[in-house]
Amino acid sequence: MTLAQLLLLVFPLLMLYAAVSDLLSMTIPNWLSLVLIAAFGAFAVAAGVPLAALGAHALVAALCLIVTFGFFAAGWMGGGDAKLITATAIWFGPSPEMAQYVTYAAIYGGVLTLMLIALRAVFKPTFGVASLDRLLDRATGVPYGVALGAAGLVTFAGSYGPQLWGAAV
Repeated sequence: MTLAQLLLLVFPLLMLYAAVSDLLSMTIPNWLSLVLIAAFGAFAVAAGVPLAALGAHALVAALCLIVTFGFFAAGWMGGGDAKLITATAIWFGPSPEMAQYVTYAAIYGGVLTLMLIALRAVFKPTFGVASLDRLLDRATGVPYGVALGAAGLVTFAGSYGPQLWGAAV
């Protein structure tokens, strides 16, 4: 396994961690987004990504940060979600996969929201398990990191997955 392939492992592991963390605690740690960005930089160097392509990936991430920061400021999304989208955007850059990621995140987020609405209509937050009670509390938001993590994993499998398993790097 090459260094580039090892660095590719960081993305799915951290997306899974982000999803679980948000599900259990309604937080996505700041360090996670920073490590995702740093891992992409290291991957880009190890894989020999041209500087112009690296700049294009950074530009897409910057645009995502601007848009998602606006969404955060408007109260439409959490800060951790905004940072995770930005950190994910640098991996997908200006590609069809970026559009696919955003589409999957919207679909998965909608399904997650509808599931939580249904569950909150039936169950009350009285189980005595903090993370479960938090999810069932109608005053709590939606752990959108779950949708972002799932969308990232599915998109990654189709874009970087073949590189990870040795089809091409």
